[in-house]
Amino acid sequence: MPITAIYAAIIAVLIVVLAARIVPLRRSRRVGLGDGGDKDLRRAVRTHANLVEYAPMALILMAACEFNGGPSWLLHGLGVALVAGRLLHVLGLSRSSGISFGRTAGTALTWSVLLAGALAAVWLAIFA
Repeated sequence: MPITAIYAAIIAVLIVVLAARIVPLRRSRRVGLGDGGDKDLRRAVRTHANLVEYAPMALILMAACEFNGGPSWLLHGLGVALVAGRLLHVLGLSRSSGISFGRTAGTALTWSVLLAGALAAVWLAIFA
């Protein structure tokens, strides 16, 4: 599954980058577990966690589509939308805990990938 592998690799790098942003905050705030009530640390942890919560299912759906012969345009469309959505969400949440364009657009793109990927996976499983 070479197409899904490309997007899984991009997401993996993003996961590591976001995790690496947490370490200096933990050290400077002397917080080993949780967020210690620190707003910046809480936001960094949630930014990372949100990616880890949503990306795996999207990648599983992409893999299911690719395994069942989904067209490359569909897979690349899902992959690009997933990466764009997650990057927008990261940018939005990194700047503010409140509502922002990045968070809203990133969430909408991610949910669209999940729904489109789910529909495509079922379609391909039944009709491919």
